[in-house]
Amino acid sequence: MRLTCAAVSLLLLAGCSSYRSAPEHITQVPADRLLAFQEPVEGGGRIVVSRDMGGMGSGCYIAVHVDRQLAARIGIGEEASFQVPPGDRIVGIGIDELDDTLCSKGSLRREKAAHVESGRSQHFRIVSDNREGFALLADEPKAE
Repeated sequence: MRLTCAAVSLLLLAGCSSYRSAPEHITQVPADRLLAFQEPVEGGGRIVVSRDMGGMGSGCYIAVHVDRQLAARIGIGEEASFQVPPGDRIVGIGIDELDDTLCSKGSLRREKAAHVESGRSQHFRIVSDNREGFALLADEPKAE
């Protein structure tokens, strides 16, 4: 009985960790939640942010910031692309302050530096787990 309880507890905790969605199941963030950096930039590059699948925070959007400006509100299994000038950029995630539910009451701020080259893309993933909360990770670019 103790072994069964321990196994069930571990399974429940593991259920809070996120996992990468299969490419065919990733959807684009709808236009009404893409808030900045959508116009092409001559000689610019792209920043691409995807959010893993998983139970933690699944009912809430995460705010994506580019150069500390709100750029999108992203849900689980979604991906957003941002057109930026070449150079050093700051990519961040935070609480969705446009939401007026409990989702906007927490505390979250994670940032990564990104060096964007002309015609190139920098990819990031939003992941979560039950111990660390949300994290923003540099990701390997997909074949374009």
